Amino acid sequence: MNWSWEPAVNVHRPNRADKSRQGRLIPKIGVLNVSLKLSKEIIHMGSSLVSPTWLEANLENSNVCIIEVSSSDDDSNYRESHIPGAVWRFWKDLCWHESDREFPAPDEMARRMGEMGIRGDATVILYGDPVQFGSYAFWALTMGGVRNLRLLDGGRKAWVESGRPATKEVSPLEPTDYSPGEGDSSMRMGRDEVRAGLGKVGRLLLDVRSPEEYSGERVMPPPNFDHGAERKGRIPGAKHLFFRNVVNEDDAFKSETELRALFEAAGISEAGEVVAYCRLSHRATLVWFAMHHILGYEGTRIYDGSWTEWGSIVGFPIEK
Repeated sequence: MNWSWEPAVNVHRPNRADKSRQGRLIPKIGVLNVSLKLSKEIIHMGSSLVSPTWLEANLENSNVCIIEVSSSDDDSNYRESHIPGAVWRFWKDLCWHESDREFPAPDEMARRMGEMGIRGDATVILYGDPVQFGSYAFWALTMGGVRNLRLLDGGRKAWVESGRPATKEVSPLEPTDYSPGEGDSSMRMGRDEVRAGLGKVGRLLLDVRSPEEYSGERVMPPPNFDHGAERKGRIPGAKHLFFRNVVNEDDAFKSETELRALFEAAGISEAGEVVAYCRLSHRATLVWFAMHHILGYEGTRIYDGSWTEWGSIVGFPIEK
């Protein structure tokens, strides 16, 4: 889809005072103010999603910093071609603690930002290779207190397929002193809270894996080697919404109308909260981004242990 930015865009949302809607997951209230300045000026945007067209117009903007987030620890794709000015990071090196399967505290995340030459007042553009690694980084860096985050619509694939500028040049990094921000883990849920809420009225549990994973045929999506958890199946009561359904063939998000219809069909209009999961939570963050940052729904969270954790815990219930 094509996203464009206009100043002072008013978003009309349901009134929380409407008692008929109380207890349901409804879009957050507010006015979306967008003020765009190109060239060397600071950018202020009211949306977390930017289009390839917008980014191309801002490649020379010194207040825009770009990070390519890769699913592979091999940077050969990046060295062959990348968005001009982009820094490359393997997703684990960017998003995870060095030794634990945990997320860095704000002070450690600030150190990583400074190491990449990112200033505290910069607008940080994330793009994934593939697309869900950009949304995962957006989610993880938000928890780590990184400010002014934006996600590039469609990630690397949409940029390449639309013939946008690319380069092999790797710019030298000039470290900065990035001050820690306030982390926000409100969009994260742990296994115990997921289990305690099984069957809870008003909670929508969304399994966004492939149909083969959801049905219990596989642990990994085809055609990958089938591994990653001890058991196959799904969390009891989970509804299926394949993550690829929120994007087009070029990995750009579908229109708001299409997305809203998709989530309403899954039962979001009757839910007080939504918890999404996949195998490692990368794919789930793409769906979470669509719900929270495009449609404006509050109460949307990620079970980050996802099936890799749930499917390997002795005694945890599963369904096929």
